[in-house]
Amino acid sequence: MHTITKAATATAAVLALSAGLAGCSVDSTIADAEAGTAGGAITIGTLRAQPHLYTPFTYDDFAPEGTEIEVVLFDTSSDIKNAVVSGSIDFGVTGAASVISGVAEEQDVTIVASSADGGTRIVASPDITSVDDLIGAKVGFPMGATQEILLKRTLEAQGLDPLSDVELVNLPFSDMATAYGSGQIDAFISAETGPSIAITEGAYELISAYDTEIGRTNIVLAARPSYIADNPEVVQTIVDAHVAASEHLAAHPDEWSAGLVDEFAIEKDVVDAAIENIWPRWEVDEAFIATLEAMSVEMAAFDQIANEADIEELVDTTFVDQVEVE
Repeated sequence: MHTITKAATATAAVLALSAGLAGCSVDSTIADAEAGTAGGAITIGTLRAQPHLYTPFTYDDFAPEGTEIEVVLFDTSSDIKNAVVSGSIDFGVTGAASVISGVAEEQDVTIVASSADGGTRIVASPDITSVDDLIGAKVGFPMGATQEILLKRTLEAQGLDPLSDVELVNLPFSDMATAYGSGQIDAFISAETGPSIAITEGAYELISAYDTEIGRTNIVLAARPSYIADNPEVVQTIVDAHVAASEHLAAHPDEWSAGLVDEFAIEKDVVDAAIENIWPRWEVDEAFIATLEAMSVEMAAFDQIANEADIEELVDTTFVDQVEVE
């Protein structure tokens, strides 16, 4: 069985710990995470209401009987990565960029499996019929995220200067669809489900965001190398469950959609549109590693990290290499 915990923000965590709060405080979340290494719940961090980070909700369907899994919900991939590094949780399904950032800073985190490709779109108003129509238009983007890189590189490949030909509007992911719907922006790049919300309201995908060297790479399964060293059997159990869950969701998008609708009350047409733009996966092959390297290079070029991540520290293929898929 799995339980669901809402994680506090980093600031709230510090306040809760210093105040010694109990019950549903951060103390209990950390205690549960620590218990996972001693025979208690295994804690998995993920984002709330995100179709491309839904896999952990199905792990208990594929884990050995008696395995207790606690899904801990966060607001950002950086929060998930930081919780993995601190030991507040055991694993995180999170953005590859957040792990690259952690490894570049020599933090205790690595990728043990891929998780989902895609989940990003560049959408525009029907009045914009080509990329050239973006000249002078207001385009929403999340500064400092991988989507910033994808948007700017895509525009450059189409012959547009993202700094002078369009008016870039920095917005949080959560505000993109609302800003589009109210007419504040004419187009935007964002992670799901913002693009699919806009599509159900009349927008359309203007151009693919996946034609850079980063490709469709997005979400990964991460853990601490120190945790891995102490708990290799637990890591293999979770990777095995992750592989089975990923294969199942890919083969049964109807169940994936129904689970999201039931868990988070998202409108079904939005979920279905988003799922069409997401590809569950688990493999860590040479092609995938090449996209991680490309992402690291671009993050450094965009000053999102000070130095490129050491690829040897970024990926641990030990556990996916042991997987046998029927």
